[in-house]
Amino acid sequence: MTILALETSCDETGVAILRRRNGDSASELLASEVASQIAAHEKYGGIVPEIASRNHLIYAPRLLNLAASSANIGLSEIDAFAGTSGPGLASS
Repeated sequence: MTILALETSCDETGVAILRRRNGDSASELLASEVASQIAAHEKYGGIVPEIASRNHLIYAPRLLNLAASSANIGLSEIDAFAGTSGPGLASS
């Protein structure tokens, strides 16, 4: 089973692709990509939820393509998706 994981709970966008073979309890990390938003929020002295949310929309597709390329798989090979579930930002 190949799993695509997406993390967008705060100011970093993360995408990972893992593979778990049938009967094996361990997972193999095929790719992991992260985009930081430190520079985008620095001048405000903290994280601005609206800016973070908009940047996730920009970074997520790019990271998804990078991760798929790094893992040498096509998106049609993804069997399951995992995503962040709270607490997150107010607008995410």
